[in-house]
Amino acid sequence: MSRYRYGAYEDGPDPLAPPYDVRDALDAMGDSVLDGTRPDDALRELLRRGLPGAQNRRGLDDMLRQVRERRRALRDRGRLDGTLEQARALLDTAIGQERAELFPDPGDDARLREAELDTLPSDTSQAIRRLSDYDWRSDAARRTFEQLKDLLRREVLDAQFQGMKQALENQDPAAMQRVKDMMASLNEMLDRDARGEHTQEDFDRFMGEYGDMFPDNPQNLEELVDSLARRAAAMDRLLASLSPEQRAELAGLMEQAMQDAGLAMEMTRLGDALRARRPDLGWGRSEQMTGDDPLGMGDATTALAELADLSELEAALGQDYPGARLDDIDEEAVRRALGRQAVDDLNALRRIEAELERQGYLRRNRGKLELTPKAVRRLGETALRRVFSQLTSGRQGDHDQRDAGQAGELTGASREWRFGDEQPLDVVRTVSNAIRRSAMEGGPALVPGPATAKVVEPPPGRAEVAELGDGSRPGGVKLGVDDFEVHETERRTGAAVCLLVDLSYSMVLRGTWAVAKQTTLALHTLVTSKFPQDAIQIIGFSNYARVLHPTEMAGLDWDMVQGTNLHHALMIAGRHLDRHPDFEPIVLVVTDGEPTAHLRADGRSLFDYPPSTDTLVLTLAEVDKMTRRGACMNFFMLAEDRRLVSFVEEVARRNGGRVFAPDAERLGEYVVSDYLRVRRGRR
Repeated sequence: MSRYRYGAYEDGPDPLAPPYDVRDALDAMGDSVLDGTRPDDALRELLRRGLPGAQNRRGLDDMLRQVRERRRALRDRGRLDGTLEQARALLDTAIGQERAELFPDPGDDARLREAELDTLPSDTSQAIRRLSDYDWRSDAARRTFEQLKDLLRREVLDAQFQGMKQALENQDPAAMQRVKDMMASLNEMLDRDARGEHTQEDFDRFMGEYGDMFPDNPQNLEELVDSLARRAAAMDRLLASLSPEQRAELAGLMEQAMQDAGLAMEMTRLGDALRARRPDLGWGRSEQMTGDDPLGMGDATTALAELADLSELEAALGQDYPGARLDDIDEEAVRRALGRQAVDDLNALRRIEAELERQGYLRRNRGKLELTPKAVRRLGETALRRVFSQLTSGRQGDHDQRDAGQAGELTGASREWRFGDEQPLDVVRTVSNAIRRSAMEGGPALVPGPATAKVVEPPPGRAEVAELGDGSRPGGVKLGVDDFEVHETERRTGAAVCLLVDLSYSMVLRGTWAVAKQTTLALHTLVTSKFPQDAIQIIGFSNYARVLHPTEMAGLDWDMVQGTNLHHALMIAGRHLDRHPDFEPIVLVVTDGEPTAHLRADGRSLFDYPPSTDTLVLTLAEVDKMTRRGACMNFFMLAEDRRLVSFVEEVARRNGGRVFAPDAERLGEYVVSDYLRVRRGRR
């Protein structure tokens, strides 16, 4: 018998996992797009705000705020001269203890020693150097001075190697010798790497022997160098942040401590190697610490190293430089600064752009982000929901009528069914078509008797079909999509819809551009989804007019040009109506200004303001053509300029259409309602 074992799927992503949900993200991004924002800017805003809905992920702005708060807290931790202050205090204590021992002695040796103590330099490092060979009379003073030197050794080493201070607290000579051996091995490993002779096995042997001295647990030499270089650069910034006097004094103390420990040469070699490998770490840059508590050299270096990391993280989160990407943000730096939850939020933000592209909502065209038709359909549905949410439920004509009914008187003829047809089905012709096709394909004849129907598996290359038969005998006929026919009627229910939208820059200046785009998407979605038999054309016009395709509308931008060429827009709309002579003509115009441009005989646009006589005459001539086509033109004014009001009143007089002056936020409600009213024949 076959035996099976079951376990976790490890070969890539879980194939049975539900698809990543980008709907909330797309809707949030769509809000910005519908308000007039470009798709790439809308995505950037989404990543800055974070993901809404069930995912509820923080955005870059929230992480940036936390990083800045962390930087302020670090600056308020303390002062950078804590080690210098502590060294001075121990030195003064040792000198005071020595003086107390010498004072009772009346001999000349005691007076000479007091004179030597009196002539010590004020610089702490120079005073320590002078006292390094001093023969202390006081045992307490000798112990204090040794404590001072041990403090300096531990602080300097801790400044370079985090955690070294705790490792050397017991003053074990063997521990110090191990530090010397580690530094010699480290420098030798760096030299071998510079010559191209280093291997991962060398690093593994080094970490096997000295890994306990590196709490961040680097996995290779580059990670170790990065960690040590960042700390060395922080130490360099510590010195640069002190006053010149403090800097010289602390540098002297560090040099003296390393000489006493026998590490001066190795420390210099290491510092030079780290600076050469990572010159980009801001060596010598000063930092301002505003706290009151003195910090030891190791703690101060840790604070400055963290401040440097936070500065880099702040720049990456800001994404304010050319070519900025989420991949530039160091995940490990986010984890150290903000915790594991922030890393999860960052990964969710990184995934959202990739998923929007992978699931077919976004695409890049010549480096520019664009919305796909799939995304535009969803944004149109969002815009349409907004419009219908504004409509009063009790008003007639505001919603689609569910029962299709018969469109007109039957002519006795039939034709093939097309998607969106509301005409009644011609059952006889449909079944006859299926029988003939079945016979031609060598299938069984139709079996008489009580009819039954069931859905069967379609043959390759054909749509799903229904099978008719008597339920008891073999045979039957399969209905395909191409078999269906509908009764022809005298009058079709289709409408030819033209929505003319002003794209001129004045729409932006008046703050009406965003609502015009929302209205365009809403009407297009309503027509294509609820009335697919209608033929809609969106025409944008400024100095010229052009037909707008659905994928253009969501990312559509205004035209920063002069001219409102309604003449050209009406010419294009007229051609659309002429292509659908049997359809109900509907012409809707959204504008905030009177015509100020027209097409000349050579096809070029001519702008003139105030509008020239030629512009008005040619535009009104196109209005008269619309009237002869039977198209009722309705205007939606988004401004109340005197010239615009005068023009649309003349259009209404000639054409018999209506004029609306809605508030900008109610434009969608007016346009959609008027389309539904005209389409259903209530003029």
